[in-house]
Amino acid sequence: MLILFVKLFITFFKIGLFNFGGGYAMIPLIQHEIVEKNHWMTNNEFTDIIAISQMTPGPIGINSATYAGYQATYNELATATVSGEMSSLTHYLLSITGSFIATFSVCLPSFILLLAIAKMLVKYMGNRNVKQLFAGLRPVIVGLIAASALLLMDSSNFGFATSERIISVLICAGVFLASWKYKIGPITLLIASGLLGLLIY
Repeated sequence: MLILFVKLFITFFKIGLFNFGGGYAMIPLIQHEIVEKNHWMTNNEFTDIIAISQMTPGPIGINSATYAGYQATYNELATATVSGEMSSLTHYLLSITGSFIATFSVCLPSFILLLAIAKMLVKYMGNRNVKQLFAGLRPVIVGLIAASALLLMDSSNFGFATSERIISVLICAGVFLASWKYKIGPITLLIASGLLGLLIY
């Protein structure tokens, strides 16, 4: 149990430490650590977490960490609950503890670094080297956001059957067009897409 919580803390601390560019840039890091490296959940479960994180209030990166911490702990302890070694209530409470640890540890590096470099950054913000450093980080952030979009473009999101994939691509293209050309807000598009998915699927 303690080993799992320590691993969760280290994993999300590392994600928080190396994340540049906000919530969307954090998604590929979380996906790599949680799904690919530690196998705490499936890619399908991770996709659901991203969807929930986008629909709930607050930054998507922190929301994702909170839900991922809960789901990872829940999945890891599921066997103990099924075998009767652990009660459902204990399982639930420990999963909440996992979500708290993930949220705390993903925010901790930013808090520490902000305290450490805030004064120095204000002093040297006009420095040529500092400006070049940030100029180099900007394209990386765009790449990470693009990577998070590509990670979600798999069969679990776009369907397995050809008809499902065609409908999913049409919805995706329609949302992109509505957002880019007609400047329709994301909340309206989320509600419309959810209703459309409900009607079609």
